Amino acid sequence: QVQLVESGGRLVQAGGSLRLSCAASGGTFGTYTMGWFRQAPGKEREFVAAISWSGGNTYYGDSVRGRFTISRDNAKNSVYLQMNRLKPEDTAVYYCAGGPQTGVLQSTRYGYNYWGQGTQVTVSS
Repeated sequence: QVQLVESGGRLVQAGGSLRLSCAASGGTFGTYTMGWFRQAPGKEREFVAAISWSGGNTYYGDSVRGRFTISRDNAKNSVYLQMNRLKPEDTAVYYCAGGPQTGVLQSTRYGYNYWGQGTQVTVSS
């Protein structure tokens, strides 16, 4: 059973940067596709970014493309989300997710089997 723990969320001003981390344990991290999702109050969970098991392929949601970067370090069983030029609309709970390799990076929650508890990111205007 894979366990995922996110960290790094906090209050930040608009235009600032933040780096989220997700530490995995209990599974073969290097074989999983990893993703980040977010959920704002009253809204559906939204895809943010995904990365292949090797780190060679990445995919981003339209609202974050060009501002956010996903990366991973398989030696440290960790995945990261570097967030730049943050906007108030980026405010949400950010979730780390892990799923099986399918050949296509998944952008829906149904492509992921494992989820962290989330970390709160608040962007003030």
